[in-house]
Amino acid sequence: QVQLVESGGGLVQAGGSLRLSCAASRRTFSTYAMGWFRQAPGKEREFVAATSWPSGRTYYADTVKGRCTISRDNAKNTVYLQMNSLKPEDTAVYFCAAARGERGLGQTSTYGYWGQGTQVTVSA
Repeated sequence: QVQLVESGGGLVQAGGSLRLSCAASRRTFSTYAMGWFRQAPGKEREFVAATSWPSGRTYYADTVKGRCTISRDNAKNTVYLQMNSLKPEDTAVYFCAAARGERGLGQTSTYGYWGQGTQVTVSA
């Protein structure tokens, strides 16, 4: 069992930056692939970014590529999502998730563990 707790969301103006954090409860955190997803009101949950294990490859949705960076600190059992040049359309609840393996990291069904989410609101 892996418990995930996100933090770092908030209200920011367009063009601003936020860094989201996701703390994991398990010491084997380093052996999980980690992903970030988001869900806006009335929309389905969508992929944002992921980092795989053991290769450490990173993947990004086209909508955030060049503006977001996913990283992890295994010593702190934490994965981060640095978001820059934020746009109003980035407004959503952001979730982190953990999965085994390296494939299908863009799909919600790949992930077995989810956090409760953190709200990001970008004003125009």
